[in-house]
Amino acid sequence: MSEEHEISMLMSQERKYSKLTPQAEKWEEDLPEKYDLQQPTAPRLIRVNEINDIWMEIPRYENIWWGGLWFFSLLMVCPIPFMFSVVFSPDFSSDAGFICSFSIMIFIFLSLVLLWFRTALYVPRGTPVRLNRKRQKVYVYEHQRSIWPWMRWPTVIKVFDWTDIHGEMLMYSGRYDYGHRLSCAVCKRGTYEVIDRFLLSYTVGDNRMIRGLWNHCCLYMQYKPVPETPLLTRKPLSWTPLNTVRWPEDLDKESKTAPE
Repeated sequence: MSEEHEISMLMSQERKYSKLTPQAEKWEEDLPEKYDLQQPTAPRLIRVNEINDIWMEIPRYENIWWGGLWFFSLLMVCPIPFMFSVVFSPDFSSDAGFICSFSIMIFIFLSLVLLWFRTALYVPRGTPVRLNRKRQKVYVYEHQRSIWPWMRWPTVIKVFDWTDIHGEMLMYSGRYDYGHRLSCAVCKRGTYEVIDRFLLSYTVGDNRMIRGLWNHCCLYMQYKPVPETPLLTRKPLSWTPLNTVRWPEDLDKESKTAPE
């Protein structure tokens, strides 16, 4: 490692703010620039769905106990027959105030049940990011779920130029989400003004995994040799019988092919 690079690393670690604006929430460190070939951590994928000479797909698994959704969803179904029996009971059928308030409570309860079942069945697990080095494009699969189960939860594919992306490390210190994340900031061309952000990795405990993943992506997009075997080869259980990741046909083809 050169002396200049060591100085740059020390300055980055000492700086208490990001060079990117606005600064990301939970920001800890700006990662090396994409074309810095002297990054201190060896390139290594955490997980990968596919890697070849044209494109690479990285899955992003959230730290959620998906099997627990089914347990709580089924558990919450049990009181529903009792609730309806109370509403239609002769003892309360003539009490308009009671029926109105209890009906509102049932609606709220059913909304919560629908939220759990909809999340368990339809929310994609391991939402992917595709890096196409022939096009120098990044395709980010985003499922926009909401706390409102009666509304539409759209899927949006965001397409960015690789040259506009900068890496940053985030640090989470919650009780159930402790560790580091790799965030990608999309900036206006030639500036550090952030116009969008997306995660490339959810929380992992060791920040060297984040550095290794960022270095791997940088080298891959430069056609440099990189290891193809990820650190984690076991795919987490999704607990859903449905194929929840569905790429639009045109973007699926574009993200996996070279330009003509």
